Amino acid sequence: METKKRGTQKQKQFNLNTFLYSNFKQSIKDLKLIKSYLIFSSTLFLVITLIGVMLPIFFREEIIRLLREIIAQTEGLNVFELTRFIMANNIKSSFLALIFGVLLGIIPLIIIAVNAYVLGFVIHQSIIIEGPLILWRLFPHGIFELPAILISIALGLRLGWFPFTYRKENKKAEFLKYLTQSFRIFILIVVPLLVIAGIIEGILIGFLS
Repeated sequence: METKKRGTQKQKQFNLNTFLYSNFKQSIKDLKLIKSYLIFSSTLFLVITLIGVMLPIFFREEIIRLLREIIAQTEGLNVFELTRFIMANNIKSSFLALIFGVLLGIIPLIIIAVNAYVLGFVIHQSIIIEGPLILWRLFPHGIFELPAILISIALGLRLGWFPFTYRKENKKAEFLKYLTQSFRIFILIVVPLLVIAGIIEGILIGFLS
């Protein structure tokens, strides 16, 4: 009886693993569906970041105030608490970019503009204060964080622009399909990437600050 119970538990575990693996594979395939949106969001992000680096003159006081607030919120946190804070904020921002994308894609565009310009501003100020070598600190977590955020933005744009890009019948059913694909990609690709980025960033800030 006990042997049979163990076998059932193993079968359940195997089924769960199979379910997660098959959905992860499908999520990878579904990334092709947002290729054009991902290229658009990445290009826009890069352009605005460069503007922030070369022209760090817009909203200067607001950005400095924002950065001070973030520093105040993270002051005194240990590595674990800092990592959790970074993860929570990144996942929250990415989720908002996805879910509020349904509002004609306006929120994802705002998130791109704000984050890209602030990043450019920070890069400019960091280079002035500590030199170009400071940029190496951004690279380790950036290779995970930026793709995750851009994927979320691309998903949001796809949902928001759905009424203008999809011209066939059964719009409601197709939109629900888009929504399912988006949440699957978010949970199985975006969240893991942001978790990895948060761990790396938390450790780097904790030990190098």
